[in-house]
This record gives sequence, C-alpha cells and structure tokens, in this order.
Amino acid sequence: MRILRRLSAAIALCTLTACLFGRAPSTTTDSGLRYRTLITGSGPIARVGQRVRVHQTTSLLSGKKLFSTHSNGTPLSFVIGANREIAGIDEGVRGMQVGEKRLLTVPPHLSRRSSYPPNTPADSTLFIEVELLEIRRR
Repeated sequence: MRILRRLSAAIALCTLTACLFGRAPSTTTDSGLRYRTLITGSGPIARVGQRVRVHQTTSLLSGKKLFSTHSNGTPLSFVIGANREIAGIDEGVRGMQVGEKRLLTVPPHLSRRSSYPPNTPADSTLFIEVELLEIRRR
C-alpha cells in the first residue's frame, strides 16, 4: 500500500509539473515567484496602487484544491502593493492585462499567511491560477 501511495504521488508530481511548465515558457522573478501566461490579455497593465479584481484557484502540488473564487462567484478585489494579499498573488498580478490568465508557483516564503487557505501547512508551495478581470484606479 505504501509503495502504491508513493507511486501515485510521483505520478501526480510529474503530471502537474508537465502541465505547469511543459507547454509555454515560464518566468522566474528575483523573489522566486514563477509564473506562466496561459491566456494573454489586452488593454492597460496592472500596476502598484491600482485596485484589481481577479478570479483565482489555489491548489497544492498534490493537486488538492484549497480555495477558488469561482466556487462562490465572488472575485477577489485588492490594491496591488497594499500588502492585503499574500506576496505571491500581489507580485503575480503586476504586469497583467485584463483577460490575462497566469499560473503562479508561489514558494513558501511568498505565501506567508495566518489562515489562508485554511488547514495549509506553512511550508507549502502554492499553485495559483489567476485571471485578471478588471483594473480600477484606487
């Protein structure tokens, strides 16, 4: 049984890695955030100080979904650079255009949080698919 679990975990890891980074080039920032653009957007670019609305789905490496704004239909709204969201999302949205969708790989040091998502080990790498819906001035 243990071998089967390990094999399943290894297959899941390989499959997820291939899905995340096998198709389009990814970018790694100086902070260690890694992202890949899934769908390109258009229009103005999201910058620090602007309020944005995004849909996002957060998962663990195992593929377990932790949280999604699609579930309740309410997009996440925050001001970029105001430290209201985990650093990985805040940084990952910068430079996006409306309609753009990115897959973020957020290392533990960029996902420090007190209770988000619930029941998540503090040392977890998070995989967040984020779609920029709207950019507003503050």
